[in-house]
Amino acid sequence: MKKGNQIFEERLERHIDELKWLYMELYDNQGFFDDLLSRLRQFYEERSLPLKKLDQEREKDPGWYRKNGMLGMMLYVDQFAGDLKGVRKKLDYIKRCNVNYVHLMPLLDTVEGRSDGGYAVADFRKVQEKLGTMEDLEKLADQCHKQGVSLCLDFVMNHTSEDHKWAKKARAGKQEYKDRYFFFDNYSMPAMYEKTVPQVFPTTAPGNFTYLPDMQEFVMTSFYPYQWDLNYRNPVVFNEMMYNFLYLANRGIDVLRIDAVPYIWKQVGTDCRNLPQVHTIVRMMRMIGEIVCPGIVLLGEVVMEPEKVAPYFGTVEKPECHMLYNVTTMATTWHTVATGDVRLLKRQMEIISSLPSDYTFLNYLRCHDDIGWGLDYPLLESWGMYQVPHKKYLNDYFTGKWQDSVSRGELYNEDLVTGDARFCGTTASMCGVEKAGFEQDEEATDAAIQMDVMLHAYMLFLSGIPMLYSGDEIGQVNDYTYKNDPNKAADSRYIHRGKFQWNLVDNISHPDTVQGKLFGRLDQLEKIRGQEKAFDASAGFWTLETWDNAVLGLAREGKDGKLVGLFNFSGEPRVAWIDEGDGEYQDLLTGAVMKASGVRVDGHGFYWLKRMA
Repeated sequence: MKKGNQIFEERLERHIDELKWLYMELYDNQGFFDDLLSRLRQFYEERSLPLKKLDQEREKDPGWYRKNGMLGMMLYVDQFAGDLKGVRKKLDYIKRCNVNYVHLMPLLDTVEGRSDGGYAVADFRKVQEKLGTMEDLEKLADQCHKQGVSLCLDFVMNHTSEDHKWAKKARAGKQEYKDRYFFFDNYSMPAMYEKTVPQVFPTTAPGNFTYLPDMQEFVMTSFYPYQWDLNYRNPVVFNEMMYNFLYLANRGIDVLRIDAVPYIWKQVGTDCRNLPQVHTIVRMMRMIGEIVCPGIVLLGEVVMEPEKVAPYFGTVEKPECHMLYNVTTMATTWHTVATGDVRLLKRQMEIISSLPSDYTFLNYLRCHDDIGWGLDYPLLESWGMYQVPHKKYLNDYFTGKWQDSVSRGELYNEDLVTGDARFCGTTASMCGVEKAGFEQDEEATDAAIQMDVMLHAYMLFLSGIPMLYSGDEIGQVNDYTYKNDPNKAADSRYIHRGKFQWNLVDNISHPDTVQGKLFGRLDQLEKIRGQEKAFDASAGFWTLETWDNAVLGLAREGKDGKLVGLFNFSGEPRVAWIDEGDGEYQDLLTGAVMKASGVRVDGHGFYWLKRMA
């Protein structure tokens, strides 16, 4: 049995040369590098024995997070169960949802009213008091591990809140802390940046700098005025943020979601996005994790199309993020719902299938954020869908203004000058559950549930790890009460961040309710996915030609066989003119045996077919 120090030394030995080379390339400071190594050893020694044991198990099975049984759920602690103790009490329900990976939305200390949904962190080592304590978080993580559930937490490393202790000391004039941000005593340098740096929120938070009258200086704020960008040119910033990262890892967090990864490095004369130094930092972060806590997974939030996101996986020899969000597929999926045209979605699936199989994407229908219509407009225009009118159509469709639309929701960040806007709403409301319920139309309700189930079946079939948004499993609709809260009223994203309706869970066992119809069918799909090895993230994945622009055809192949998925994005019956003439197939939902050729698919219907041996 190897002793702890020996294990640490062996891990360090594997990475020390590259880590030092990259660190010196950025900072050329031996003293700070020595301090980093010293603290890595300290964090390893402080790591609990159960977590060290989990690290060693995962080192032997590095693809543990890519298994076909993985199913995630994202939730807000306060909205879901009040606080962290409440979440611990609800683990049985989480397990009932077949979920074994829970993303706790931002819960670190922030200031009400200027928190950006928790992404303006005032203290990286303190939980928001209303949610509990770090001890509560550790107890939750420990209980999750005992039940085979992994925990994910956001690590917001691009910026801090203006209420962070560093920012307060900087504001007091202490140069050491001002150097951790980007301060300028006149506007000449900010003006240089503004020439080339796009605005993140041009409507609600225009510009990339904020003037502080009390200091008579400008500070860089790419997101909101109360979020001050960190200066990673300063080795103190890198080291201290790595210590915060390891501190959270030692609390029992399994997956660290790195927020706004592309923005980390700033350089005048560039767009301050995706610069080479960002990859250096993420690579060092990956190595630091593998030295101290190799059971940890890095999840990168990179909001770009899959082929441009791919560099953040790194290479086989020099990996960076373990997983990345499949952001653009969410928007393209809803574009496909509104148009009934799968061509753009099929093209994206073709791109994903062409990427190495060890790239792992996180897939979802809805998340905590809005839906921005960042689609491939050059391609859409070749099909007659032009950017400005098409965005208007999508927003009109999903807000229910378009004739025959069943969706309900609200716009976000609407620009009254350009007409541009993003969209907010829950999956169920976008599928028509809200409208049908309001009109007490049973037939429309069943149609809405069918669309909802089809979309989840499609999402569960994709290459990667599927994520549910808490409440989607019971068809929770838009919550308009956010307008009564002055801290939320201006942000329509809270329409789909409403309180979890526990009273609806009581309906799960009643098949004549929305919850009973939806939960039961999702449960069946999730259990099938957990049983079929072809759903493993390492399985082959490709598209099928259906010869119908309303039907998406996908295929997967793993150790135990081949699967075919057919998904009709039209409300009318269609025929998928596939010809998989390699034997008979079994419908995994009904058990029926059939040929995978000329398959009739009902409106918003789908098939999961498995080739029989």
